[in-house]
Amino acid sequence: MSHHGNLYSLQGESRTVGLPTVFVRLTGCPLRCGYCDTEYAFHGGQKMDISDIVAEVAAYQPRYVTVTGGEPLAQSTCLELLTELCDLGLEVSLETSGAMDISKVDSRVSRVMDLKTPGSGEVSKNRYSNIELLNTHDQLKFVICDRSDYEWAVGKINEYDLAQRCELLFSPEHGNLAATDLAEWIIADNLPVRMQIQLHKYLWNDAQGH
Repeated sequence: MSHHGNLYSLQGESRTVGLPTVFVRLTGCPLRCGYCDTEYAFHGGQKMDISDIVAEVAAYQPRYVTVTGGEPLAQSTCLELLTELCDLGLEVSLETSGAMDISKVDSRVSRVMDLKTPGSGEVSKNRYSNIELLNTHDQLKFVICDRSDYEWAVGKINEYDLAQRCELLFSPEHGNLAATDLAEWIIADNLPVRMQIQLHKYLWNDAQGH
């Protein structure tokens, strides 16, 4: 499979934020979200056998590993990789855009799935059939670009009764929506969501490799 290397860093978001984590970044993504910060992962990378990737991850002796992209599920061998990482006894998470079928992902994996807002420019790519597959082991993330996105996200929470299905994450679009504004909206509406600020963007100014 093709990937852009493994990196031991701190998880910047999701429920394991701040924990030392090995990231496996796979090449390719069918989406082009306006706020994407990993365009470098769309092409290139290096070819590696799954067994070699797993061995490289194991060498870090991590507790947590995240498979990300791009869109990791764009590579069919991602499913096998996830299972082999789980077999190491690690806590494995998958960061996915929500545009591809998640039904065959190993049940031991915590799926951190986006629901793309209108502000992303890719709202039409949402695969809503994925929602019924989510459970309390999973997380559903909304990147909020503006007030309109916020109201759209609240509508989806109500439409699909999402608070009863999985953990909900709201992030402000970095550099566009003030984190304080999003925090105040969430408090005012008493939303059942976890607000998160992407830690890596504050620690390393969003530099590639972090």
